[in-house]
Amino acid sequence: MIKNIALIYMGGTFGCVGDPLAPMPADLFIPKLEQILAEQYFVECHHAPAIKDSSACTATDWLQLVQFIQQLQSRQIQHFVIIHGTDTLSYASAVLAHFIGNSAHVVLTGSQYPLLNAQGNEQREFSDALDNLKFALDSVSKSNAGVYLAFHHQLLHAQTALKQHTTELNAFAGLEANIAIQTHQSCYQVKVEDIAKAAEFNCMSIMMQPIDLAQQLNNLNNLLARPPHFLFLQGFGTGNLAVNDTMIALIDQLYEQGCISVLTTQVPFGATDQRYAIAEWVNHCKILLNESYGHADLYAKALKMYLQYDTVEQWHRHWYDQ
Repeated sequence: MIKNIALIYMGGTFGCVGDPLAPMPADLFIPKLEQILAEQYFVECHHAPAIKDSSACTATDWLQLVQFIQQLQSRQIQHFVIIHGTDTLSYASAVLAHFIGNSAHVVLTGSQYPLLNAQGNEQREFSDALDNLKFALDSVSKSNAGVYLAFHHQLLHAQTALKQHTTELNAFAGLEANIAIQTHQSCYQVKVEDIAKAAEFNCMSIMMQPIDLAQQLNNLNNLLARPPHFLFLQGFGTGNLAVNDTMIALIDQLYEQGCISVLTTQVPFGATDQRYAIAEWVNHCKILLNESYGHADLYAKALKMYLQYDTVEQWHRHWYDQ
């Protein structure tokens, strides 16, 4: 077994106690976690730069985590397990996959139930926390370099993972690690200025509804006053969306105001496909197509593009490079 594993605690249900649940302070929780693991695993426990409820996490938190991992790599540590809340675990996983690539062995995990009981003085009687963590620690020692999500005895490619159930133990779905996929080979060295810039990153996703096209236009027109950097339009099926000349002109108008539109699908899994006649319009306006593995992967790709390039023209030009 690999003995030089950095275990990074970032919060979430895993470390909660009490009723209602609330996070146990990390300075109290981590020694208890170390004591539980001591007999079976040799790990070096760390506080993440930001420890918080994962529903409050943003790009800056995940970039600080990437930067922290890269600092530990300079100490010749190459195996990492991250404990993270499940609400945005798929987003964290995708961001780490895009920015760390195959430069390290990284496994993220979390739990649907806390590790400790309400009093915080012993392990909870029913919990998936320790089981998930042990599986993650075992997996990081055996897996090829890359970023993965370990949950309920499934090891998934991190950029493909999505949360599929709010409360069930089998909470995540995605492509299993033994399936060959195109992953990000190189890492992106996160700098202080990247973290500052990420605070301004603005993206929006609209799940299109089966309403009259005039109402779709009214909704999108509201964005013209202050558009996001990236607008994800979730079409139906393989990414199909009925439009007219006014809609196409509106997408181009958003582009002129620094907003790039990306056509994707509201279906959780499977690729977009423009083989239907209704999708022919994409060739006639400034819209990009989503070639990512899911919504979290799309978010991570847009974030990386935003940090690498400064203008909407550059985002459009380089979108299909990676």
